[in-house]
Amino acid sequence: MAQEAFEEVVEDFEFLEDWEDRYRMVIEMGKAMEPMPDALKVPATKVEGCASQVWLHIAPEDGRFHFQGDSDAMIVKGLIALLHRLYDGLPEGQVAGVDARGELGRLGLHDHLSAQRSNGLRAMIERIRDSAA
Repeated sequence: MAQEAFEEVVEDFEFLEDWEDRYRMVIEMGKAMEPMPDALKVPATKVEGCASQVWLHIAPEDGRFHFQGDSDAMIVKGLIALLHRLYDGLPEGQVAGVDARGELGRLGLHDHLSAQRSNGLRAMIERIRDSAA
């Protein structure tokens, strides 16, 4: 079971029938994220395998998994916001057990993302899982 914040996204997606509205929602989620400081956008936080520029700064605190992220592409920034709702705040030991593909599949994203975006999303999930391990 996903975190409550992610469950809210699932419910909102079920309410929206049009994929343009769903994309718009994902983009708005990305715009609403707290900005990642430019000082954290360094080679060590850059995610390879993404067509656009993507940075994830993993910063666990008090046994909980936390991260910040950013991208130069609005839809990708929205995907980061989705991952944030899925993972951020979990106990570190639970991060590897999250079935991100299954949870995101509940949104129908795999059928509506380009191959490049899907590869980038996989790369971000791998970075999160590797960092939490």
